[in-house]
Amino acid sequence: MYRSVTLRVLRSGMLEALHRDDTRVSELLQTMEIGFCGDRVMLDGEDVSEAIRENAVSREVSFISSLKPVRDRLRHLQQQLGQSRGVVMDGRDIGTVVFPDAELKIFLVADPHERARRRHAELSLKSAGESVPSVEELEEEIRKRDRDDEERTHAPLRRHPEAVIVDTSKTTIEEQVSLVYDLARQIVEA
Repeated sequence: MYRSVTLRVLRSGMLEALHRDDTRVSELLQTMEIGFCGDRVMLDGEDVSEAIRENAVSREVSFISSLKPVRDRLRHLQQQLGQSRGVVMDGRDIGTVVFPDAELKIFLVADPHERARRRHAELSLKSAGESVPSVEELEEEIRKRDRDDEERTHAPLRRHPEAVIVDTSKTTIEEQVSLVYDLARQIVEA
């Protein structure tokens, strides 16, 4: 959802103005619709599932997500989505701010270099011959984003004391899914 707002900001040409006056983002938030169709992310009726994963969005999402109007609006939308329970959400404040009483909170971590390597592979696959930042550049961007998110004023990146830490640095996606599935099953069976 934060990536969708970031994409909308980038497309609107409003990014520079928001660095000077973040109140203008409220206008944008009132006119946009974020939704889901299966596993696809919809922004104003457009499937933006791939667009929100572009590096331009990744570079700006920490700034956009630090804006109080954005955090407040999306927290409200996320809580609406979770009212019926049985929802799986990921985000940097889901377990501490949005759903601090969730039955299962997982705090995923991975070595920044490994995250950069994975991101590089993902971008290279999608690049269609376009230039892709190096692993080292991506690692620096990841470290900066983590630092920015940990230091932001509104809903900083923190681990909830009850969250289960899952280090994915040396696990395959299949192993990660299996581990999370087992944790969820334990909650359901309890």
